[in-house]
Amino acid sequence: MTLDDALAALKAKAQPGRAEQMAAYHKAPRTYLGVANPDTDILVRAWRKDLDLPTRLTLAGDLWQTDIFEARVAAAKLLTQARIKPTDDAAWTLIQSWVPEFDSWAIADHACMAGQRRLTADPTRLETIETWTNSDHIWTRRAALVITLPWTKQNHPSEAEQAARDRILGWAAGYVSDPEWFIQKAVAWWLRDLSRHDPDRTRAFLAAHGDRMKPFARKEAARLLPA
Repeated sequence: MTLDDALAALKAKAQPGRAEQMAAYHKAPRTYLGVANPDTDILVRAWRKDLDLPTRLTLAGDLWQTDIFEARVAAAKLLTQARIKPTDDAAWTLIQSWVPEFDSWAIADHACMAGQRRLTADPTRLETIETWTNSDHIWTRRAALVITLPWTKQNHPSEAEQAARDRILGWAAGYVSDPEWFIQKAVAWWLRDLSRHDPDRTRAFLAAHGDRMKPFARKEAARLLPA
């Protein structure tokens, strides 16, 4: 599978008029082919099955470098899996290299979904993520919360999982005065997901920090809290 093969397969799935709609919606200035996400997913699922890891890594890197919307989404999907054997170090390094180039939520979220698997495979990588929280790049700061969403989901976290959860809540507390809409939204997203599994900690966070959050973010964070 070459880059040209992959791009040809994506272009064959393009829907008339969809590229213009996507460009207007996502706003980031890049090429859009007009491929629906489920169609990209079907293609990448087959590629993941058929390609060995070195080939997938090369293809993912090449797709990302095109700066085509669907190609970058496909690059992230190529690396979105729970286990990568014998080692996922190269995949983790590649995902990290994309973060400074994030410029819109959709591509960033797909890349962070790939990164979530690599973080849960090796939680010591949270040390790297913590450095992102001090970045001048809004999308890197946002990614620190999106990529750590798996730590919102345990109903009965282990001691280590709870420590990681509290650590990430500390990062979120440092974000609550950030005026950027996407940062506020990321804090709200993290808390909203946490509220499904740990409502007490969500309430405690909002009691301590909610008055410094934007009203929309505070409302969204509390939206799923039990009455």
